[in-house]
Amino acid sequence: MFPFAKSAERGLPSMSNVVETHTDIVPRLEAAAERVQRAHKAAATVIFGQDDVIERTLITILSGGHALLIGVPGLAKTLLVETLGKVLGLDAKRIQFTPDLMPSDIIGSEVLDDEPGRGRSFRFIKGPIFTQLLMADEINRASPKTQSALLQAMQEHHVTVAGQRHDTPAPFHVLATQNPLEQEGTYPLPEAQLDRFLLQIDVGYPDLNAERRMLYATTGTDTAKVEPVISAQDLMATQRLVRQIPVPDKVVEAILKLVRSARPGTGENAETDRFVAWGPGPRASQALMLAVRAKALIDGRLAPSVDDVIALAEPILKHRMALTFAARAEGEDLNRIIARLAASVE
Repeated sequence: MFPFAKSAERGLPSMSNVVETHTDIVPRLEAAAERVQRAHKAAATVIFGQDDVIERTLITILSGGHALLIGVPGLAKTLLVETLGKVLGLDAKRIQFTPDLMPSDIIGSEVLDDEPGRGRSFRFIKGPIFTQLLMADEINRASPKTQSALLQAMQEHHVTVAGQRHDTPAPFHVLATQNPLEQEGTYPLPEAQLDRFLLQIDVGYPDLNAERRMLYATTGTDTAKVEPVISAQDLMATQRLVRQIPVPDKVVEAILKLVRSARPGTGENAETDRFVAWGPGPRASQALMLAVRAKALIDGRLAPSVDDVIALAEPILKHRMALTFAARAEGEDLNRIIARLAASVE
C-alpha cells in the first residue's frame, strides 16, 4: 500500500492534493507496485547481494529504456537478464559480441527460397535481436558497424533490411554489458551511442553474507527456480502507468538544476567548467523524469521526491559526462563530481 501518511517527505507536495486530482490511478498504482515488488523479491532469491542492481534494472525496464551493465566477470550479469526475463514474462535472448560479429548475425538476413511451383523469392529470417529482453554481452568487443546496428534498433524499435521495415517485439529492452578490466581489442561506444542507454549500472562484488548464501545455494544439488510474476502485457500497462505518475514542481526543478549544473561552459557551476569536458544533454533530463517515477512506484510511493533525483544522479549522468585532463591530473573522478552536484540540489 502507498504510505499516504508520509506525505511530508522532502520534495513531495501535500499527498492529499495529489490524491484528489489523481484518484483514478491510485488503485492501479497500488496494484502495479505490489506486482513489481514481488518481481524484485523473486529475482533476489536467485541473484544474491545485488539488490541495487536489480532495482536499477527494473527502473530501466519500467521506464521503457535500456541499461549498460558494467562489472567484472562472474557477477551474475547474464543470470540477472535470464532471471528477469522469467520473472517479467518476457522472451529473453543473449548475444555474445565478438570482433567478427556482423550486423546480419544480430538483425537477420534475407535468403533465397526456390519452391516448386512458386518460383524464387526472398524470405527474411529474423536474428536474435527480435526478442523482448536482449542481453548484449560485452558490446564493446563488436565492431562499430555491428554496434550501430543494435543501437539503431534500440532507438527506433525497428530495423530495415532490403528496404523493408521489421519491427522489434513489444516491449523491447536491451541490457548490454561491458568488462571494465580488459580493453585491448575493444571498440568503445561513442558518446552519442552511450546517450541512448537510460542508466549505467555498475555491478560490484557481493558482501560477505550474500557470498556465503551464494556458496550454499549454487554448489548443492538443488537449483533455485523462479516463476513469472508479471506478464508482458502487464509490464507494458505498468510502463504506461509510470508516465502518468505526477511529478512535483520541486522535483522537476531539482532535475533541471542537476542536469544543467553538469554541463560545462554554461556558467551554472565553476567546478563543472574546470573538471568536465562534456556533459549531459536533454536526454538526461528525460531519463531522470522517467526514472524517478519508476523508483517511486517500486518503493510504493505515489509521487517521486528530490531524494530520488539524488539517488539516481550517478547512474543517469555517469555515462553522459567526461573528465578534462586537469581533472584526471588532480585525481578527480566522475563519482565524486556527480555526488557534489547532487548534494547541491537538496
